[in-house]
Amino acid sequence: MRLLRRESRRQVVYDLLLWAVLGIFVTAMGPDPLVDPAAFAMVSLPRIGLATVAVLVGRRWPLAALVLLLPLGPWQFSEGFATVDLSWLLPRRNVKILPLLASSPFIMWYAYLTGRRLALLWPAPLAFCLISAVGVGVVLAKGGDLALWVSMVTALLGTYVVPYLLGLLRRRLLQGRTQARLAAEAQARLRERARIARQMHDSLGHDLALIAVRAAGLEMAPGLDEPQVRAAGELRLAAADATDRLRQIIGLLREDSDAAPLSPVNEDVTELVRRARDSGMPITLDVAPGPVPDLAHAVVQEGLTNAAKHAPGAPVGVRVSPERVTVRSGRPRARPLALPGGLGLAGLRERVRLAGGTLTAGPVGDGFELDVSIPRAGERDPRGSGGNRRPAGRRSEHD
Repeated sequence: MRLLRRESRRQVVYDLLLWAVLGIFVTAMGPDPLVDPAAFAMVSLPRIGLATVAVLVGRRWPLAALVLLLPLGPWQFSEGFATVDLSWLLPRRNVKILPLLASSPFIMWYAYLTGRRLALLWPAPLAFCLISAVGVGVVLAKGGDLALWVSMVTALLGTYVVPYLLGLLRRRLLQGRTQARLAAEAQARLRERARIARQMHDSLGHDLALIAVRAAGLEMAPGLDEPQVRAAGELRLAAADATDRLRQIIGLLREDSDAAPLSPVNEDVTELVRRARDSGMPITLDVAPGPVPDLAHAVVQEGLTNAAKHAPGAPVGVRVSPERVTVRSGRPRARPLALPGGLGLAGLRERVRLAGGTLTAGPVGDGFELDVSIPRAGERDPRGSGGNRRPAGRRSEHD
């Protein structure tokens, strides 16, 4: 009985109304209860019982309701949706096409629900074979006239097959919409994860690298006691460990198939360099006249972060022009604070490629240089590579 319970009052009201209307139509199909009560009890009451059971199980098992209503099927060929003259083909003139009874709309409804809700495909053909066998038996019992065969076939098609196919089509359309919605939600989640990963790399990674630089400078400062030097060294190692863990987290959040988001951090290059210089990094900044490229902040931040992690204490030169951004670090004065092989340059390379520019990164002399060339709006890529080609001998070892 628990399976027959309705989930809401609305479903209860709908099924009660359906049962009442179906009961009235079934009663209208049989003998008059006032004129012939015995015939009504013999014919109509069993049909009403079948209709009651069909309504009870039809919401959850529409195919079962369809089989239960089989005795109320369109097996009386006296009335039809249309009457055609087939005297040129058959002995009879008036042939009923798609016979209709008072119960036909309800049977069509459950046939539609069968296609709409039934997950398995094989039970419906089996049920239709049973229904077809009943139709064949009715035609043979009535003499097997060819006109009756036409009526029976159109009744099967119009009452059972066509509504079932419409329900099946509706289910496939809804499944397609659901899959499209789920795919869009999955893509949105992946884009959000990529955005979070980039922001974590740009903000937290940069700040952790600056903390490690400050700690390294404090560790080498003269006049400190041994406990203070040891505490500064522990702070530097803790910042480096936190950077490595952050890189692992970013690796989990990032998806290789995602294009990196293009929205820059709300901070200009001058402020970024000032904040890094305040942390102890020796930086020189050269900004040429003209508009600053949109990716300048991301390029400079990535270059300063790499310099802080892989070349602590090295002088860094930043040059920004309307078509080019370069970050070059010198010889490191302390051991690196992180291992190479992160995802920073990979994400930046994709962003530069989408902007139509070119990124090169690799050792230059005693240091390391990150160089990004970005064409102005309306200009072509000056190197014709779209950011995909990397010069031979310049291989990135940093993240």
